[in-house]
Amino acid sequence: MRPRRPLPVHRSLSGVSDYRFCPQCATALQLVAQMEDGGEKQRLRCPACGWTHWNNPTPVLAAVIEYDGRILLARNAAWTHKMYALITGFMEAGETPRDGIAREIAEETSLQAEELNLIGVYDFQRMNQVIIAYHARCTGTVKLSPELVDYKLFGPDQVRCWPAGTGHALADWLRSRGHEPQYMEMAARA
Repeated sequence: MRPRRPLPVHRSLSGVSDYRFCPQCATALQLVAQMEDGGEKQRLRCPACGWTHWNNPTPVLAAVIEYDGRILLARNAAWTHKMYALITGFMEAGETPRDGIAREIAEETSLQAEELNLIGVYDFQRMNQVIIAYHARCTGTVKLSPELVDYKLFGPDQVRCWPAGTGHALADWLRSRGHEPQYMEMAARA
């Protein structure tokens, strides 16, 4: 059997790395099937030292920000489309999800979270992420970070949810407040 060609190295938007070489011994990684607790699993493994790239989902924090009685949605500077979404960010080592989302809100909007309540935990398999979503009542003056180019405030009856990831968290929060969420139409991905 011919060895598999190593995968290219890149950093995806989800924060997941596709390793090409073993970080311990620099040997080219290969897809190798091996018995694990849950049965046989094929993963990138080092044939020399046995190191395994587990490719575990990345924890991402999200906030439904309530500001002046309305919901704040923002547009990321890197997005080519005009969509507005929840404030999100990666959880950092040594912080709790609650502390992390308060930090993200402050970094991205300059707002202070006066109250934080867990909405739920959502899978976002397309990006290999687990989203931990909070409702945040915030105060202060909005000043966007360079990551964001615009924000809009919506009443609960004006906001439209998207049928993936953080859109489900927004829908669950709206339901918890007695509003039936309305979903936007999304173009099919190529």
